[in-house]
Amino acid sequence: MRFFLEFSYSGTNYHGWQRQPNAISVQEVIEDSLKTILRNSVDITAAGRTDSGVHAKQMFAHFDAKINKERISNLVYELNQFLPLDIVIKSLRPVERDAHARFDAISRTYEYHISKNKNAFENDLHYFFKKSLDLKLMNKGSKIILNQQDFKCFSKSNSDVKTYICDIRKAYWKKSRQGYIFTISSDRFLRNMVRAIVGTLLEIGLKKKTLENLQYIIDSRDRSLAGYSVPAKGLFLTEILYPESIFK
Repeated sequence: MRFFLEFSYSGTNYHGWQRQPNAISVQEVIEDSLKTILRNSVDITAAGRTDSGVHAKQMFAHFDAKINKERISNLVYELNQFLPLDIVIKSLRPVERDAHARFDAISRTYEYHISKNKNAFENDLHYFFKKSLDLKLMNKGSKIILNQQDFKCFSKSNSDVKTYICDIRKAYWKKSRQGYIFTISSDRFLRNMVRAIVGTLLEIGLKKKTLENLQYIIDSRDRSLAGYSVPAKGLFLTEILYPESIFK
């Protein structure tokens, strides 16, 4: 049977999602735990690949295995007992045989967290940025991004993708207890895209770039014209939506 595994993790101690030969990854830890518990090798495919230091409040991955119905609920408990504290399994659900964690996702939502104040205890969960920002101007920039389709200017250079078209459905800034949170939703994201968008909007908030500059940058499709890529530690994957029809 095919299963969807729902989980969350802090990315601080991992070199991203994807298994790597010389560094610890979230995928490696979960696959090794499943192998130990099920006594069989299991390959899991996630909804996306988060970079080193990026966190996930909600992530999904699919895998194929022979698991008795009686054991499905117990497996969540067993995995959580086995896994480190910074990875938490939330649910395990059987899905249709051809369901795919990556390709069947309808939308993905990210948040970027910025703190205006120094904090001794949460440095791995936000970007400390003490300079004053024009939030209204940044939200005007977010509306410009909402009306675009091609996001090559925000994609990591030399990315091996067939298209740079993304359907952005939400993009806005709001004040938080510590500082600011940027929320963005889309059907898909390019590599490094959210961090580059945030860096560009911060430069608009600092009035180093104008709204006219932003439109020019997007039209140019040139990554070197966009803003800097903000640190990974402030980025959270918060929600992934799927059609209910894939679940059994």
